[in-house]
Amino acid sequence: MYDNIEVVFKGERKQIYANPQQFPFKVGDYVIVEADKGEDLGEVNQVGALLSMKTKDQSLKSILRKPDKEDLLKLQENREKEKKAFKVCKEKIEKHGLIMKLVDVEYQFDGNKITFYFTAERRVDFRDLVKDLAAQYKVRIELRQIGVRDEARRFGGYGICGRKLCCTSFLKEFEPITTQCAREQNLPLNPQKLSGVCGRLLCCLNYEREFYLEASLKFPPLESEIKTQKGTAIVDKIDVFKDEVVLKYENEEYEKLPLEEIKRLLETYRSESEVQVN
Repeated sequence: MYDNIEVVFKGERKQIYANPQQFPFKVGDYVIVEADKGEDLGEVNQVGALLSMKTKDQSLKSILRKPDKEDLLKLQENREKEKKAFKVCKEKIEKHGLIMKLVDVEYQFDGNKITFYFTAERRVDFRDLVKDLAAQYKVRIELRQIGVRDEARRFGGYGICGRKLCCTSFLKEFEPITTQCAREQNLPLNPQKLSGVCGRLLCCLNYEREFYLEASLKFPPLESEIKTQKGTAIVDKIDVFKDEVVLKYENEEYEKLPLEEIKRLLETYRSESEVQVN
């Protein structure tokens, strides 16, 4: 039995709930949980003692019961209602002339609340739209603006690596990512290769960034000069895995040398400079 259980809802929305009645849930089971002013239905996503450590000293809503056949039928009915509500909301957005993209609609299980998710480049005054929707559905209406990364999380999919999107599998928060992350890892600044399905820079550019920053400290800076027997060259590329440096000479000739050889050349040049100064 588990004290706490993580539940996933439509659009990969996840939340941890207390299991005071000690129901013997397993991953994949449906559960009915306590929601704001009502009930909601989701699927068990994770169980185990680790969840209790994550939620230490937090106040959690509770799992109420296991759903029966009627509850599961109602869930399917809600999904059909969501499709109709999506069309209705799109029409009303056009009617009010709002510059926003409707992404998804989610019915709370008990039908007491409908959430409309949308993206927009700027803040949108949707007060009249909310009034219009509330007048039609006679329930609580929430319009929630999300980012394009959140949109990708809601729909899911697979990345260029062939694996399920990080944002739908394990990422809890989005970290800021810039092209500097790619430069530090010596990756070509090709937007098509560096962007995810959301159109933003890949989240995984952050995963190995710390390693590259630490490993690059062993190497001379890019564009720095190094004197060899062939003449003066600049550091064009580095390979942190093979411990190699690619040098570029003025005649456009390239040479690949081990890091140890580069260090020896730098030490020799440093010694010669000290002798000339003395």
